[in-house]
Amino acid sequence: MTNQEILSHIDHTQLKPYAVWADIETLCREAITLRTASVCIPPAFVERAHQAFPDLNICTVVGFPLGYATTAAKLAETKQALQEGANEIDMVVNISDVKDHRYAQVEEEIRALKDCCGSHILKVIVETCYLTEEEKIAMCRAVTAAGAEFIKTSTGFGTGGATLADVALFRSHIGPNVQIKAAGGVKTREDLEAFLAAGCSRIGTSSAVSLLTGGQASSY
Repeated sequence: MTNQEILSHIDHTQLKPYAVWADIETLCREAITLRTASVCIPPAFVERAHQAFPDLNICTVVGFPLGYATTAAKLAETKQALQEGANEIDMVVNISDVKDHRYAQVEEEIRALKDCCGSHILKVIVETCYLTEEEKIAMCRAVTAAGAEFIKTSTGFGTGGATLADVALFRSHIGPNVQIKAAGGVKTREDLEAFLAAGCSRIGTSSAVSLLTGGQASSY
């Protein structure tokens, strides 16, 4: 697999809490040069990035990284992000609801955000490191039923990131229209290729450039 083939699946990411505009600007310029799938940046930078780079595919996060904001708050975040120039939304499910097995409530929230997104892509972060196999399967079903385009493994801020075992589990239980995004746990070029071969359409990493030149990836 060539570097460009890999980069076309990368959400080039900068979500560190101390990121400044210079970091975001560098990320955006790299994404344009490298033709990554998108940049994934904090909501506070979306409008400025869209104004500076109007043709760039911008992704941002909602309910991030803990997921327990109310649905109304997540909807407000989503609406503002789309108005300010985001094309893709990565939302975090309410993990507490998942752990309480309130799966219908989780599905309802995902559906509400998907309705808000309309034709824009919605990726649903389920934070696999906190879930049992039963709960992961339930999230596959909820994401599928709610009509979101992607199920995503991790925020990169939890206790663990993506695993190939979780990607395989997702593939067995998501619907045909749902794609997989891996985040966190991708540490080498070989890992990148393995996750793509396993069925991921996107990979979130903040270190795509160094990763493809022999460096090490970092999580979000």
